[in-house]
Amino acid sequence: MTTFADLGLSPKLLKALEKTNLKMPTPIQAQAIPHIMQGRDLMGLAQTGTGKTAAFGLPLLHRLLDLGHPPGPKNVRALILAPTRELIGQIKDNLEVFTKGTAVKVTMVVGGASLFKQAQALSKGTDVLVATPGRLIDLLERGDVSLEKCGYLVLDEADHMLDMGFIHSLRKIAKHIPLKRQTMLFSATMPKDISEIADTYLRDPIRVQVAPPGKPIEKIVQGVHYIPNGDKARLLETYLKQHVGEQALVFGRTKHGSEKLCKLLATWGFKVGSIHGNKSQNQRDRTLSEFRGGELDVLVATDVAARGIDIPTVRHVYNFDLPNVAENYVHRIGRTARAGAEGTAVAFCAPAEMDELQAIEKLLKKPIPVLGGAPWAADMIAAAPKPGQNRGQRPANKGGQKPGAKPPAKGAGGRPGNPAQRTGAPKPAGGSFAPRRPDATKAGASRRPG
Repeated sequence: MTTFADLGLSPKLLKALEKTNLKMPTPIQAQAIPHIMQGRDLMGLAQTGTGKTAAFGLPLLHRLLDLGHPPGPKNVRALILAPTRELIGQIKDNLEVFTKGTAVKVTMVVGGASLFKQAQALSKGTDVLVATPGRLIDLLERGDVSLEKCGYLVLDEADHMLDMGFIHSLRKIAKHIPLKRQTMLFSATMPKDISEIADTYLRDPIRVQVAPPGKPIEKIVQGVHYIPNGDKARLLETYLKQHVGEQALVFGRTKHGSEKLCKLLATWGFKVGSIHGNKSQNQRDRTLSEFRGGELDVLVATDVAARGIDIPTVRHVYNFDLPNVAENYVHRIGRTARAGAEGTAVAFCAPAEMDELQAIEKLLKKPIPVLGGAPWAADMIAAAPKPGQNRGQRPANKGGQKPGAKPPAKGAGGRPGNPAQRTGAPKPAGGSFAPRRPDATKAGASRRPG
């Protein structure tokens, strides 16, 4: 069996590894590290939670340790780009564990934090810069950082960067980096655009793939519950009460909906926090720290956090809203079953989300076991507009609503503005969904998010 020592890593790195939980290389690490240490460009494909950060971080640090002199003012020796602030923080934390006791300096820059302080941190230069594309461009345009001597470029979660529209930012940044460099691209999925990026920025790359793109970790027990939007919150409450003291992640689709759900769960007595795009960086860092430290049992998040949370104690993931990109389902549920542990993932599926569920099952190449309810009938699906349709507007005459009829009052069947409720779609009969708890209408109808 391969060990880290077998891979030829620096004794300083091996010593640092002894103080971590990393005892043996994961498949992606065992395959990628030797090629990177040889200076080859590499494209690594592996599902979330398989140790990609160490796969590129350890050999990169190994090569930097040999330099023996500090970088010049504002200079960067190695650049790691990732799509979210949470992921940037996670990468930096991991690298600093490996560099403890060495002269290698790791710096991070992200949006939502002080631009002035980040410029100050870069004034003396850094060995490794971990950055989100937008903030790095800000610093480049101000002249606060130089990539002219950058010899290493890592694109982490490249598929997610594409999903978030960072391709144009990547082109701008690449113009500042010498063509003579080593480039590594890591991704959980392999859409066509990723191949085009690899052809553009990598030179004769080695391709390492340890699991089919999109395949979730086998130790995750998955299930789906067919439930109307208006009943999701009470169902979530029931699930959360079944594992009191065990940490759970709840994923919503929108910032507003996630925050509303967080506040509702708090009124029901749960120790809960939220992370989404409307939160400042300090707020997000504080909430993550509280969740990581066990002060919170439940974290409600949008997809902004789907790839940036690496907390081994997360045992349950709830897809309160199904993602509109099937691959994001894999990244969401990959927040549990970390570091070899087991986990569960439950998806809530309303009538309007059947297309999303079918896309997810197509990606998984198998159906998700049904935990409650039954697949929605065709007429129910047809009557429910897609998530986001007519958001914030008075509904048009769709879904069988009579001309001139008033829209449902607040709390009549879900949160105001819930597109699945505004259509006036009939409720299914005869056990096609989990029934409301007897007190659901009284206790939660007026404040229950959809």
